[in-house]
Amino acid sequence: MISSYISHLHCSGCGREYSYREVHTFCKDCQSPLLPTYDLEHARQRVDRDQIARRPKGMWRWRELLPVLEAKNEIFLGEGDTPLLPLNRLGNELGLSHLYLKDESSNPTGSFKARGLAAAISKAKELGVEKVIIPTAGNAGGAMAAYAARAGLKAYIFMPKDTPMANIEESRMAGAEVVLIDGLISDAAGMAGEKARAEGWFDVSTFKEPYRVEGKKVMGYELAESFGWQLPDVIIYPTGGGTGLVGMWKAFAELEALGWLENTKRPRMVSVQAEGCAPVIKAFQAGATFCDFWTGAHTIASGLRVPKSFADALILSNLRESQGTAVAVSDDEILRAQRRLGQGEGIFSAPEGAATLAAVEKLVQQKWIQADERVILFNTGSGLKYLDHLYPPA
Repeated sequence: MISSYISHLHCSGCGREYSYREVHTFCKDCQSPLLPTYDLEHARQRVDRDQIARRPKGMWRWRELLPVLEAKNEIFLGEGDTPLLPLNRLGNELGLSHLYLKDESSNPTGSFKARGLAAAISKAKELGVEKVIIPTAGNAGGAMAAYAARAGLKAYIFMPKDTPMANIEESRMAGAEVVLIDGLISDAAGMAGEKARAEGWFDVSTFKEPYRVEGKKVMGYELAESFGWQLPDVIIYPTGGGTGLVGMWKAFAELEALGWLENTKRPRMVSVQAEGCAPVIKAFQAGATFCDFWTGAHTIASGLRVPKSFADALILSNLRESQGTAVAVSDDEILRAQRRLGQGEGIFSAPEGAATLAAVEKLVQQKWIQADERVILFNTGSGLKYLDHLYPPA
C-alpha cells in the first residue's frame, strides 16, 4: 500500500522537475540539490495530525510526508522522537526563561545522522540500489553503514585519517569497507564521487542525493508537535553540510501548507560554525549568495570541518528568509560550553552540540535574543564518540 504523498523532485536552483520513481542525484542542468515535493493539498484533506501522535514512536510515523512509498522498504533502527530537554539552570544563568535542548544523541549510532541516512538508504533500497558510498567526517559514515547493513546493501566509506576512532570502528563493525585518507571531507568527497562514477556506487553525500534532507526535516515536525503546534522563536543549529537547517525550514513550510500550525510565525534560524572553518559565517556577513571554499579548515568539532557545503546557497537563503544570523565560535569556547552543559545539566554533548551553547552566550550578550523567547539548541550527537579525539589517554 502506498502511503507517501510525494509528487516529484524539484531542483532548488532552476526548478526543473524529476521523477521520484527513478534514481537521481542532483540537477543535471545547474548542479543544485534536488528536493522532494509533496501533494500537500491532498495530504491536508486526508491526514490527521493528531492521529500521527498515536502511532508507534519513531521517524516513520510521519510516513505520508516522507519519500518511501511502501512501508516494507522503511529501514528502522529506532530513529526519531528524541528528547526535548528544558535547560532550566543554564537558562537562569543566561537570563532566558525558555531555553531548550533537542538531544539527538539518543538516535541509533549516537547522532542525528541516523535520521537522514534512514531516509536515504530506505529510498535507495526501494529504487533497487545495491551498493552505496559516502564521504564523511565521522557520524554520517557510521549511520550509513548501519542502515546499509540492515537493508542488505554494500557500503563503502571514505574518511579522513583523524576521524574519531568510534566512527571508524562502528562503520567497520557494520560491514562497511572503510578507506582512511590524508585530507578533509572535501578530499573524501572527490574520491567518493570518482569511485561512484567509475564503478556504479550510489553516492549518498550530503545534498548529492535528494532524500537525506527528508529524514532531517522530521526534527522540525517534532518541535512543532512538542510545543502544541506552535514554533519556537529561535533555533540554533551547528552547521557543516546544513541538511538539518534546510530540512527544518522545509518542514515549517510544509506544516503551514498543511494547516497544522496554531501560529505560523517561523523561527529565526542561527547557523553556528567553528572559527577555524566558517564559510557560512563569512558569506552571510558579506551578503554573498554562495560560500567560498574555506582553505586550511581546522576545528576539534569534526562535523563542522566542512570547507564548503554543496547546499551553501540554500543555507544562506534560509538564514536570510528567517531573519536569522550566523555565529562563529572558537574551539576553546566549544570546550568550555561542553563542560558547562555537562556540569550544569548533566548532558555530555558532542562538540558540535556544545557550539550552540557557546553561540547562544554570544547572542544573549549582543541582545539578539530576548529573555522571554523560546530558544532551541541542537545537540547533534553523543560526546562519548569523541573520547579518544578530545581526551586521549595520558
